[in-house]
Formats: sequence, structure tokens, C-alpha cells
Amino acid sequence: MEKRDSWSSRAVFILAAVGSAVGLGNAWRFPGLAAKHGGGTFLMVYLIAMFVMGIPLLMMEIAIARKLQKGAAESMRGINKKCEPIGWAATANAFVIVTYYAVVFAWVLMMVVYALKFANMTGDAAAASNVFAEATKTSWDVTGYSIPIPVILALIVAWAAIYYCIRNGAHSVGKVVKYTVFLPVIFLIMMAIKGCSMSGAGEGLKMLFVPKLDALKDPSLWIDAIGQVFYSLSIMMAIMFAYGSYLHDSANIAVDAIVIAVSDAAVSILSGIVMFSTMGGVGMLDNISSSGIATAFIIYPSAIVNLTTVGWFNAAFGVIFYLMLVTLAVDSAFSIVEGVSASVADKFQLNPRKVTRGVCLIAAVISLLYATRAGLAWLDIVDNWTNMFNLILIGVLECIAVGWLFDTRKVLKEVNRNTKNFKMPAFWFITSIKFISPIALAGLFTWNLYDLFANKQGHYGYALWAEIAGGWAVSVLVFASGFIVKLIVNARKKKGFVENEVIWNED
Repeated sequence: MEKRDSWSSRAVFILAAVGSAVGLGNAWRFPGLAAKHGGGTFLMVYLIAMFVMGIPLLMMEIAIARKLQKGAAESMRGINKKCEPIGWAATANAFVIVTYYAVVFAWVLMMVVYALKFANMTGDAAAASNVFAEATKTSWDVTGYSIPIPVILALIVAWAAIYYCIRNGAHSVGKVVKYTVFLPVIFLIMMAIKGCSMSGAGEGLKMLFVPKLDALKDPSLWIDAIGQVFYSLSIMMAIMFAYGSYLHDSANIAVDAIVIAVSDAAVSILSGIVMFSTMGGVGMLDNISSSGIATAFIIYPSAIVNLTTVGWFNAAFGVIFYLMLVTLAVDSAFSIVEGVSASVADKFQLNPRKVTRGVCLIAAVISLLYATRAGLAWLDIVDNWTNMFNLILIGVLECIAVGWLFDTRKVLKEVNRNTKNFKMPAFWFITSIKFISPIALAGLFTWNLYDLFANKQGHYGYALWAEIAGGWAVSVLVFASGFIVKLIVNARKKKGFVENEVIWNED
């Protein structure tokens, strides 16, 4: 095997991890959920969940991977051989996610160009809200499988960008993130300045930051806030295992993880300022949706064409908005691929570069489904099951593996190995991993099942066959992936393949 990649510096690791964590969920899901749950109340619960659960789990994944120098699957095997399927479930789920995330990336790329149309739509909110639907020819259902030419061209560009960024592993990622992490922040600041300068911005900012304490009684607030933390930090998706495995022994995980988490939260808040000030400025605060797709491609364009009476300025603002989303999407997209390829390359002792090419090609072919006219519906189905069920259950299993089938203090020791001024307190780390996080995630998983079967009668809103194929069947494959890999390994052993030993050695 080749010598394992490593980050060229501490700053590059932090930038790469921040780039992965800060994605489209920060820009559109966070503001939408904040609007749904009383603004400041959601922000308060989100920040509590970030510090109580998000940071310890982020530290946990990075520390385990740094210690064992392996991706998700082999890292979980190093914790306990029986836990390897958990790592493969995280890897398989991440693979499913990147197949549709790449198409969302393509849509965003496409809208950078289509935003120029806003110049001739001043004040015409209806026309602006239809630009995305007209470009993608979406059927809004699981019918129609032709692929519009603009979408396929954008998808080719998206996959080319993803592969280019990770073609040489940590080395090429390090070069890319020096630019892509700062660009969205610059764009967001530009948009925040414009939004806050508008006459109705104050109402929007008040809605974002002033808590409505009555909202705390709603269990869905707590569920959405906790869920947003885990979706946003890129944990339980094999990514932080891969990135942690490229760390030098001298890395200060305790401090670096807090920097990553705080940066992620800061971008979420900045995105909220942009969304709430802009929508307040154009009198559309009631239109913010918890659906990121609806907000970014349907609702926000309606706001953009009402920003000013100057068409070219509105169009320029639209271009900046979608460029911001591009820079957010690309880091998250290639980091997911890196998480998947690291697990596969480590397990089967393969060349990481060749594995990355293979993962990109296979995922690109599958992503064609989401590029069709029925793609938006399929994306909605698959995204619901991968995030609302698979990701959360993986989190529960990871916490049980580390908290109850392993010595959590060994992981904490690894977290604090190189830190001097700040050490992660045992009560914070261990209590979160062993009790708070698994209980909260199990509650979230149970609530989502209850909501699906009790409130929605077992239907998510599409044809039953589509929900079975894109939802339940995908979930079964995700959690069966570890056992499928085991069968493949056993078959290869008969031909002379020897598994690597992965052991947690005490220093």
C-alpha cells in the first residue's frame, strides 16, 4: 500500500473540516428551521445541542481515526470487531447521499447562469419562482425520466469539479479549501450588508434572534435543532473519520474540533442573517420554508427580483447568491466522496486514487436518476430516509459502540493528547457519548417513525412503490452493507487476501 496521505498543516485540516461541515444545510436548512420554530428559540436550542452533543461526537470521530489511521469502517473495527458494520453503514449512507448531493450541486451551478434572467423580471415574483422548474422540467413526482440538456451539462461540470478537488487525496483537498472555505463567507457578508441595509431588515433580524419561549413546548423544535447539529457537522457520514485519519500525531483535536464547530455555527447564523434580513426587506418573512430546495430555488428568487427596481443589480445579487451556494456545495460534496473512498481503500488495501475515480464514476451514473424530470421527487424520498432514519440510527450505534463496547476514557485521552491550555472535560465528553447523545438520537429516531406512521399513515407523499424502492430498500442496503462486505472479504480470503490488523495500542 502507498504511504497514507496527511494534511500539510493544521490550518489545512481545519479548513478542510470546516469546508465539509459548512454546506448547503447551513445556507438554507438552518434559516428555514429557525423560521419554523420561532427564530431565536431555535437558535438557542441549536447552540445548546451543538456544545452538549455535536462537539463531543466530532471529537470522538476525529480522535479514533487519528489514533488508528483508518477510515470509518476500519476505525470502528479497531474499536471492536463486531462494530465494523456500523462504519460500513455510515460509508454506504454517505455514498447514497453524494449521488443526489451532486445533482443539487449541479442545479446550483445551473442557477448561477439562469440568475441572469432575473434582470428582466423586476417585481415579477411568479416568473422568478418558475425559473428553476422550467430549467429542470421537473414533474414534481416520480414520473418522467428524460434529462434536460442544461441539467446534464451542469452535472458533468459538478462531477468534474468534485473529482478534480480530491484527485490527489489530502494534497489536492488542501490546495482547494484555501479558497473555497473563505469565498462563501465573503459572499455571505456581501449579501448580509445588502440585506441589513433594507428598510424591513429589522423585523427579520428580530424574528431570527429574539426567542419565543412558548416554542420550547413543541417537541419538534428540539428534534429539528438536534438534527440540524448532526446534519451540519458532517458527523456519522464517514467524513470526519477519513479527515481525522490524515492527521499528524501532534494535532490538537480538543481545540481544533471546537474551532470547526464554532465556525460551522457562525456560518449558519450568518446565513440566517442574510435570509431573514433579505426576506424582511422585501416583506416575505412568512415565505421562508424549512425545505431547502424550495427556499433556494423557488422562494428566494422571488425575493431577489423584488430587491430593487434595477434589474441588473437584482441579477448580480442572484449570481452572487448562487455562487455562494456553489462554494458551499463543492467542499461538502468532495468530502463525502473522500469518506467513502477512504473506507474502501483501507479495507481492501487498494490504491486510494483509483478507488476515488471508481467511486466518482459509479456515483455519477446513479446520480443520473436525480437529473431526470422525476429527480426532484426521488431526491426528496431518498434524502428523507438517509437523513431522518439512517443517519440518526448510525449515530445511536456509534455512541453505543464507543460508549459501551469500548473504553470511552481511551478516546478522551486521545482527544486531549496534545492540548495544554484547554482539555476536554471528562464529564462533558463521557456523559455526552454514553448517555445524552444516544438517548437524544434514539428519541429523534423514534419520533420520526411515529410521525411517519401515526401522522402520515406510513406515506411520505409519493407512490408506495417509490417510497419502498427509494426509502426502505435503500435503508436495508445501507445497514446490510457491512455484512455484504464481509461476504466479499471471505470470498477474497480464499484467493489469498489477508485483512489488515487494526488494534488500539496504548502509548
